[in-house]
Amino acid sequence: MSKSIIFLADGMADEPLAELGGKTPLEAANTPFMDSIAAQGASGTFLSLPPGFPTSSDVANMSVMGYDLAKCYPGRGPIEAVSQDIEMREDDIAWRCNLVTVLDGVLTDYSAGHIDNKVSTELMHSLQKKFGNEKITFYPGVSYRNLMIFHGNEFSEKIDFFKPDSSQGQKVDELRWSAADNTKEAAYTLVLLNEIIKEAAAFLSTHPLNTGNSSPANYIWPWSPGKKPHFEAFSDKYSGRTAAVISAVDVIFGIAKCAGMEIVKVPGATGFTDTNYEGKALAAVKALETHDFVYLHVEAIDECGHMGDLNLKIKAIEDFDSKIVGTVMKILEGREITYAVLPDHPVPIKLRKHTRAPVPLSICGPHITQDNIMAYSEKLAVEGSLGLMRGDELMKLVLNLKQGN
Repeated sequence: MSKSIIFLADGMADEPLAELGGKTPLEAANTPFMDSIAAQGASGTFLSLPPGFPTSSDVANMSVMGYDLAKCYPGRGPIEAVSQDIEMREDDIAWRCNLVTVLDGVLTDYSAGHIDNKVSTELMHSLQKKFGNEKITFYPGVSYRNLMIFHGNEFSEKIDFFKPDSSQGQKVDELRWSAADNTKEAAYTLVLLNEIIKEAAAFLSTHPLNTGNSSPANYIWPWSPGKKPHFEAFSDKYSGRTAAVISAVDVIFGIAKCAGMEIVKVPGATGFTDTNYEGKALAAVKALETHDFVYLHVEAIDECGHMGDLNLKIKAIEDFDSKIVGTVMKILEGREITYAVLPDHPVPIKLRKHTRAPVPLSICGPHITQDNIMAYSEKLAVEGSLGLMRGDELMKLVLNLKQGN
């Protein structure tokens, strides 16, 4: 049985930019190792954000892993709760709860300046001490990525929301939460939600840790609520194949845990450009010794896109290519390994938010028929022999399983 790796570059895909002579950041970057995957194998595109679901990374990565969203998508909050080993009751509603910056009524920063983890943890503990009770619990996560859970069957997850990283620069009054159905539970949830958001804002605005900060964490942004997840195990879904996941963020670890995949946490993996690239690459190689498949996820490029920092995005792409893809491929040179590379979704620099455009993918391996695409990019992938892939087609190709099974 052959072994395989997916190199998942979160948010890498983009759009042509005039300042790059009509190239995308990926096309402008020096990426010899990703190009080699394309040259040795086949290319195409993948639909990771289908209509009807949020344009968020949980949806996108579940799609890449081939999960049927209509059957098992629970929302971002409960996935991250699973990652943190938070035991959810069947009537709990878990929310992803960003610490954000709101200035003069405008959402200016979805990450509160990529708040330091120690500071965010203290702020979340402060929120729990001030507002936590038998109905609401706050949990610290990683940096701005935190959780809030409502407890009780009087609450509903049927609440419409705006994603904070897609709403920067907009007035908060235009981004209000709303009930998605006419139930009394949704109406009650909305009342409590608006109340806690307002009270938390007043509390955080005077918190000593926000004093003198140009991007204060002065507002909570609950979104993507849901109930306890129920997934089919990855190994059951894919004919007994075992899998390991390497990442730095709770959303990916949560998906992995829900799917019964081994979680590999790497010291110094941060979810930003200062992450321990080499450590993650070496961990992937080691994980492949005992598993059939490794999902190696890097968050940094996505963050650069949301920041709108073009030069940093190009550097992050090049670091991903050399320090992740290159390191792994050099160590495993000569072995029959299937390699696939793709983003989970685009984050165009000009928009600073996720879009639904299909993402470029390239794959090479002993069972892959080579096409004539010689480099990895958004433009060239469209011309590849794989065409537009969706559902579990990509995973079955990576794992060399027959389609339709």
